[in-house]
Amino acid sequence: MRENHDKACRFGLHQLRNGLTLKSATRTPGRELPMKFSVVTVSFNQRQYLEECLSSVLGQDYSGLEYIVVDPGSTDGSRELIESLGSRLAAVLFEPDQGAADGLNKGFQRASGDIFGFLNSDDALLPGAMKSVSQAFEQNPDCDIVMGNGFIVDAQGRRIRRIRAAGFTLERYFYGGATWLQQSTFFRRGAFEAVGGFNGNNRSCWDGELLVDMVRAGARVKYLNQDLALFRIHAKSITGSRRHSEMMNADAERMFSLTRGRKWTALDTLRAYLFRVERILTHPGAVESAIRARMSKI
Repeated sequence: MRENHDKACRFGLHQLRNGLTLKSATRTPGRELPMKFSVVTVSFNQRQYLEECLSSVLGQDYSGLEYIVVDPGSTDGSRELIESLGSRLAAVLFEPDQGAADGLNKGFQRASGDIFGFLNSDDALLPGAMKSVSQAFEQNPDCDIVMGNGFIVDAQGRRIRRIRAAGFTLERYFYGGATWLQQSTFFRRGAFEAVGGFNGNNRSCWDGELLVDMVRAGARVKYLNQDLALFRIHAKSITGSRRHSEMMNADAERMFSLTRGRKWTALDTLRAYLFRVERILTHPGAVESAIRARMSKI
């Protein structure tokens, strides 16, 4: 399944699934080994893109990598490709799950790294991504989440839009004023564990819900002005489908009602409009992206 990256959708804040408070991790004095990354990929019948995804992670010029792949039941040759990598993968989970969020939680239960990240089987990391993210965490010991830039690409890998991360606060996220790319986002293990991982009941925007949880718990965000990943949208991806829009609306309504104790009103629609206009006018590259998105519909 694919996660939501429509930053104009209405997400509601929700209660944390535990009462833990996040405490930022700090670098161990005298540490010589590089930070260890644990990356999880959930794969399901995306064989045509999977090899590029796997290669983009395993080909990183970074020694401290633990790569975990979860496949709940592909029948298109994906499992054979995954098995061919052998010991290059730290763990492979071939078992049913209750959706992508559940699969990711199972994958991260096997993880032992300092820094977590996750990638869909039809997306990819750009060269040097992990090294740059590692340096960002090392240089900012009080940072819990690193958000970098990246590109939306089509089925053939053509870059159609650039995403520059900025403005991730709870209010801006809630009303569509934040810009971020899940594939270019990494977080400390402690931040993930403090909120209990992903909400397995979310079927469309589990990535956004996780970040909201972490920020509510006190996680601090660092923006890295570097392109780190590719997010692919194609005919078979959930993100570009009507079914995804329906699930997204249902999750948004549930989350909003849960935290606000009321339904979305006209005033909320106005606030969301103002936040999005501000984002377009003030965020670098947002105007160009908005024009490109509009032109693509003509």
